[in-house]
Amino acid sequence: MNSYNAGTMMQRDVLSTGSRIGSMLFGPWLGAWLLLGLFGLTGCVPQPEDAVVVYSAADREYAEPIFSGFMRRVENVEVVPQFDVESTKTVGLVTRIESEANRPRCDVLWNNEIMHTLRLEKQGLLAPIRWQLPADWPSSMRSDKSTWVGFAARARILIVNRELLPADQPRPNSVSDLADPQWQGKCGVAEPLFGTTATHFVILNQLLGAEAAERFYRTVKENAVVLSGNKQVAQAVSSGQLAFGLTDTDDALIEIDSGLPVDIVFPDQRPEQPGTLRIPNTVAVIQGAPHPVAAQVLANYLISEDTEGRLAMGSSGQFPVRPGHPEKSRAEDGQGIRWMDVNFQAAADQWESVSEQLRAIFRGESR
Repeated sequence: MNSYNAGTMMQRDVLSTGSRIGSMLFGPWLGAWLLLGLFGLTGCVPQPEDAVVVYSAADREYAEPIFSGFMRRVENVEVVPQFDVESTKTVGLVTRIESEANRPRCDVLWNNEIMHTLRLEKQGLLAPIRWQLPADWPSSMRSDKSTWVGFAARARILIVNRELLPADQPRPNSVSDLADPQWQGKCGVAEPLFGTTATHFVILNQLLGAEAAERFYRTVKENAVVLSGNKQVAQAVSSGQLAFGLTDTDDALIEIDSGLPVDIVFPDQRPEQPGTLRIPNTVAVIQGAPHPVAAQVLANYLISEDTEGRLAMGSSGQFPVRPGHPEKSRAEDGQGIRWMDVNFQAAADQWESVSEQLRAIFRGESR
């Protein structure tokens, strides 16, 4: 068989697979629609679309049921997830993508730390694709280059020990309370060098301005107990070692589900306050992905109403980003939440300089 015929047969295989998986998930029209950009993404000889490799920073317990649901709906396409260790999972996965830039092995990145997704976009390592999004999807939750979409967010909340701080007594209600002298030694925060706390502190730099933010960082370092991670903050509060702390909703829900005496307080809800920060998961297709058709279909499945509903009702209690989603996070208190208005891209542009500043403040590393 000559090379022309071999390439043609492989192209037909991919075209058939792309049409089939697109039709199964989104109707016959999308199967054809996805193929319009196929050869621009894959070159002349694309690979068979019988697998899709996902680098997942989302916890295995949350991600695997979603992947299983996809494979039940899309026959003969296997999802091959790659998870990394808990302590460095996002950094490790992003580093792998960077190291594989000349020969990508990953098709889809499911990330839970948006700043690193934006970092990959800035390096040109994410592919623009056609997303199945309603017109009113929040602009802060999607790339203006069509390379990533944010979905299923965690909220940055205060976890409060209700035995130490009963609901009928004054409680902290703002992230700024971490710097209030009345709570010195009684509040906790994760070291803001990794994960959602790092993202949060970079966003505070944008929100407060550089000088005010630096004062806040230094005061928090002196006033709060700095722990290794959000989970450790939640555990210190639930055990009564601290009165309150800053953490993520999923970490707080673990303590609540264990029957421990803690409440969730959504911070900064007053009119003069900025609102509660939500940090989304993001999904992106890698530039030069080996299986671009399956990758596009899986990426759209991950931002679907069904997926967000699963994550909202599941143990992590994540918050749907899709406007008008019928499911609410089980972490909601029923009184509505005012979300912070965030420009993640502008914050990402400050990432390197603020990260260096935070290392100097919290670890004493020279700048």
